[in-house]
This record gives sequence, structure tokens and C-alpha cells, in this order.
Amino acid sequence: MKYLVTGAAGFLGANLCQRLLNDGHQVIGLDNYHSGSQANIVALKKHPQFSFIEHDIIKPYDIPCDVLCNLACPASPPHYQKDPIYTLKISVIGTLHALENAERYKALVLHTSTSEIYGDPLVHPQPESYLGNVNLVGPRACYDEGKRAAETLCADYTRLGKVDARLVRIFNTYGPCMRDDDGRVVTNFIKQALAGKALTVYGAGQQTRSFCYVDDLIEGFIRVLALPENVGPINLGNPHEFTMLELAAEVQRLVGSKLPLQFEPMPIDDPMQRQPNISKAKKYLHGWEPKVQLAEGLEKTIAFFRAQK
Repeated sequence: MKYLVTGAAGFLGANLCQRLLNDGHQVIGLDNYHSGSQANIVALKKHPQFSFIEHDIIKPYDIPCDVLCNLACPASPPHYQKDPIYTLKISVIGTLHALENAERYKALVLHTSTSEIYGDPLVHPQPESYLGNVNLVGPRACYDEGKRAAETLCADYTRLGKVDARLVRIFNTYGPCMRDDDGRVVTNFIKQALAGKALTVYGAGQQTRSFCYVDDLIEGFIRVLALPENVGPINLGNPHEFTMLELAAEVQRLVGSKLPLQFEPMPIDDPMQRQPNISKAKKYLHGWEPKVQLAEGLEKTIAFFRAQK
């Protein structure tokens, strides 16, 4: 089959492209390197079944495909807050162009949404039925609300019979091909530890996240696409919570850092808890759940960043 992957030079895009190539598919990658990395494309370009088009998805495109995986969007706060208006355009206009292209070629769509659509949740853990607690005018709203509007577009295109757009809501994911400057906690801790610096913890470090290794997440994508019918949004992530202090301690142990932690004030609208309810994924995706434990995933991620040096 011919797959079109927008955001192919990004962390998740590059990992998805590699998995699809490994599975024997033809893959077209689309990216403008806004937050992706050209380094992530180097190995992919050596594969005979991969081709790459440099393009900004807020501009229309016409590319034949059987499946369109819409992953293009900066996902870390420093990147999406740097140009919030452009971020909103990527989420909304970029998704509209993906849906238009998919309708033109009767392609199946996988749209990657985010746990950020739940905001700072008042329900814990978050099921797909939870409607969220989002600050519409806060500094994170360009991403949160952009992703919510993109889900609406996908749902309406599906409801109207224009395309079959599958929605996955991604919770914190980490692994090789992440940028070391993406500003998310796993990369921040690894980068600081490898540089011999103190790890920066915000607040008291008691806020929690659930960390899913990228290979497990990509397996979830593949299973969602293989479903015989659209079952609506599906949470993909690790249901096991860790505090920031626990994550910091694990990174320090694996790197061998013994420096004291550096504590800073909490960022605006930073959620205190984020944990997926994955009962729907288990039900429909043949018992899917994350397999890679945190220590194993962190070891692989640390090895990737060491290799980059």
C-alpha cells in the first residue's frame, strides 16, 4: 500500500515511516522541517520504497495515496508557543488539507490528536468520553484548541461520509528521533544529565505523567488502521503514572548523575496529572497495551542521544 505521512521528519513521523517501510509498504514523507529534523530523514531516504517531499501543509497539496497519516504539528510547548498563530494554522488548515487530499483519493486517514485536548483534567484517569478542562485563552491554547478543532474536522468529514478518519489521542511518548531541544521533560532531563548539569524540576516535582515508549505507540497506530470500522477517538499511552521526581531519579541512575535537583516555578496551565484510560484501546486493538518498561525505554533513548554527540 502507498502511505502518505505528514510530519515525516518529526519524532513520531520518522518512527512511523520506518515501521511502515519495515512492513513492506511504499511511504511518501511530507514535511517542511518546521519542528522536524533533517537528520531523521537521512536513513529513510536510503530505502527504495521511501520518497520525500518538502512542503508546508498549510498550503494545499495533491498526492495520491491509499492511507494518509496526519502527524504534522509541533508538539512541545517551546515549539508550539514560539509561533502560536502558525501552530493553530498547522492544526486546523493542515488537517483540512489532509482530509481534502484523502477525500480526493478515497484514502483512509489516521489523525494524531493529543492528550492535551483534555487540558488540566478534572477526571482521572481520562477516558475518551471526558470533554476536557482547557483554558481557551492561555499560552497553550494554540495547540490544545487547534487539536480540538482538528478532531472536529475529522469527525465531520467522517460523519458526512467524505473520508474514514481514525482519531488517536497520544499521551506522553518518548524515544529515539526526539530533538534534544524540544523542551519536554524526558529530553530535558536526559540532555541535562548527559551534560553534567542539574536536572530542572518544576514546582515540587509531584505532578505526574505516563510515559509510553515510541515503539508501543506506533504499534497502536498500526492496529487502529487495521480496524474493520471507525470506533471514534482512542487513547494511546501508558496508564502507569510517574512523578517528575521519580522520572528524574531514574534518569540520574541510568546516566550516573548525582547532582542535586534544581527547582523552578510551575509553568502556566501545566497539568498536575495526565494519565490515559486505555480500556477502549484494550477492547478494540486486540489487547494493545504498552510493553516497554520505563527503565528499558529510557536506556534506549539515552543511547540515541549519546550517539548524536
